[in-house]
Amino acid sequence: MDFDLIVIGAGPGGYVAAEHAAALGLKTAVVEQGELGGACLNRGCMPTKALLHAAGRYSELLYADSLGLRAESVGFDFPAMQAYKNGVVEQLRAGVAQAFKARKIVHIAGRAKVLSPTKIEAGGAVYTAKNLLIATGAVPARPPIPGIDLSGVLTSDDLLTPEGRALKSLVIIGGGVIGVEFASVYRALGCSVTIVEAAPRLLPAMDREISQSLAMLFKKRGVEVAAGAQIVGIEPCEAGLAVVYQDKKGADCRAEAEAVLAAVGRRAETAGLFAEGLDPLCERGALAVNERFETSIPGVYAVGDAVAGNIQLAHVASAQGIAVVHRLAGKPAPIGLDCIPACVYTDPEIASAGVTEEQAKAAGTPVLVGKATTGANGKSLVEQQERGFVKLVFRAEDEALIGAQLMCPRATDLIAALVLAIVNGADRSGLLRTMFPHPTFSESIGQAAEAARKK
Repeated sequence: MDFDLIVIGAGPGGYVAAEHAAALGLKTAVVEQGELGGACLNRGCMPTKALLHAAGRYSELLYADSLGLRAESVGFDFPAMQAYKNGVVEQLRAGVAQAFKARKIVHIAGRAKVLSPTKIEAGGAVYTAKNLLIATGAVPARPPIPGIDLSGVLTSDDLLTPEGRALKSLVIIGGGVIGVEFASVYRALGCSVTIVEAAPRLLPAMDREISQSLAMLFKKRGVEVAAGAQIVGIEPCEAGLAVVYQDKKGADCRAEAEAVLAAVGRRAETAGLFAEGLDPLCERGALAVNERFETSIPGVYAVGDAVAGNIQLAHVASAQGIAVVHRLAGKPAPIGLDCIPACVYTDPEIASAGVTEEQAKAAGTPVLVGKATTGANGKSLVEQQERGFVKLVFRAEDEALIGAQLMCPRATDLIAALVLAIVNGADRSGLLRTMFPHPTFSESIGQAAEAARKK
């Protein structure tokens, strides 16, 4: 065998797994037809967060006078913003390449085709391995909407090219994480933004109160939100494109803009991956796996966005990849996969882990729920933060922490401490014994624990 493990895909599921495999003594190669880092690093998480950071700082400068500061002739340079974003991406990509070199991981450039459970073809050569790990990720989905193929209908990939896309108006189809983050970026830069969402609310997979609060903030900032909408089609108009839809009351509506962003999710990228006659069990193109992340082909594993029914988050892919290679090395998986933090990088940030109050109620689990609003938090007042909260869900029987939902500054950092508490069985008394420094955003966690009442 040429290798102990060949990983197909160099995104967060693939390159992290490869680094851990090499550290565990497995001779490892990674096949990647594009740039190292995959969608997350090149066309997803990192460039989006760079743009959100730049747009956020611009927004702060616009209101600097409220702090007694003077910022004359405030503006933004869109190409310079893109250069900053690209610099972040290039630095991170170089870090992955350096890690491969340091750990003696072989990078095979090219598109992989799986020929057998132990053999692949890539870059004009054939390689063998004891095991294969599929981490090919996903690509933006295009829903079957009339007009979806018109010029000017964009995906997140189109907005995250090295040069980006400057727009004066934008209609976003989809109010999930991708949709609301791009709405935040473009609205902060003065773009007219409308979100059209089929579900009854934004971020439908998250806590209802988070969705309601975000909708109110968006309205205050000038983002139009049409939730509960049924899209009829997309058609050309004088402004550029019009999204024609029926609102939640059944009335005919249209939203016109220079461009339309299709942000309705991502689909697994597995087309053409397997040779003819080698047909793993799939669900709508995504690979079905067992509890060990092994596909229906023995010795071939899959993690991340390529897996059927998986939660499409970079850290989920990484954790799954780490679990697979540790098992291949005869060691237990070091990371728990049951409590998954979800993060949204709007302003304020949003984060969630464990069960929500609604989910507990649906499951018939009595709970104690505690909530602290950021209006009572000194650090939030100092930084002029808008509405937000920290909500904690405890199981009533033993007051164990089983869920947390945050919409507040630094929520995406604070959630890690709450995941730590959940996976280690912390209860309400444990949080109440914790001394939180003052003034900090983290104080809201202690205040929420104090406020917990039976629901």
